[in-house]
Amino acid sequence: MLFQIKSYIKFLWHSKNEHAVHSPFVFNLLTKCFYDKKSKPEYSILKNYRKSLLRNKNFIEVTDFGAGSRVFKSNKRHISKIASTAGISPKRAELLFRVTNYFQPKNILEIGTSLGLATSALALGNPKAKVITLEGCPQTANVAQNQLNQFDCTNVENIISEFESFLISENLQSTIYNLIYFDGNHSKKATLAYFDLLLPTIDNDSVWIFDDIHWSAEMEEAWEIIKNHPKVIVTIDTFQWGFVFFRREQKKEHFVIRA
Repeated sequence: MLFQIKSYIKFLWHSKNEHAVHSPFVFNLLTKCFYDKKSKPEYSILKNYRKSLLRNKNFIEVTDFGAGSRVFKSNKRHISKIASTAGISPKRAELLFRVTNYFQPKNILEIGTSLGLATSALALGNPKAKVITLEGCPQTANVAQNQLNQFDCTNVENIISEFESFLISENLQSTIYNLIYFDGNHSKKATLAYFDLLLPTIDNDSVWIFDDIHWSAEMEEAWEIIKNHPKVIVTIDTFQWGFVFFRREQKKEHFVIRA
């Protein structure tokens, strides 16, 4: 926790808003998407999806393949508690919806479904998109699938698999993903492994979003390596998320933005 506080203070010191951005692409993204304050009808669906989980007092046995939890001491967990502490926040869910709606990606991949709070934002952001979401824990995935069905997120394919097993499949390597949301394993080794495995799936307009880039010192190291990769052209650090773009027509730039 102390590490994250120090990182956040450093972030605040270096962060800017749209007035300090001279890239038209990033400026438009900030003003038309990140900072869009207009209410959307989909926000009420996201809110009700969350409320439904918060009312669910059932227990599930969680199989955790990632970096572990800073909240839970046991793998037997209340669904409502997972939703309130481990899921994407309401503000972030709305931002993820806006980003998806702004870019209108046709093929979306999410690494780490959890209870589907972020998945629903991706699905609602572009109902015509195909959303593939990966979850290693069968019981968690089943809860998410039931929720997504209940809220008519019919464009989602829920796959129960250890992430790396799916990512090395031949079918994956021949697919172009327009948006990938990484929220599965907050370790340097896994993050960089997923990055390398998924590079063949990008095109010029692909958008990648990495969750918790300041989770730990090693996640910050992973983020620096990603930023400096020759195929990565533009990055945006919003503290919680790291956005990656591969737009060859732009010069290489890195932004630290309050969002």
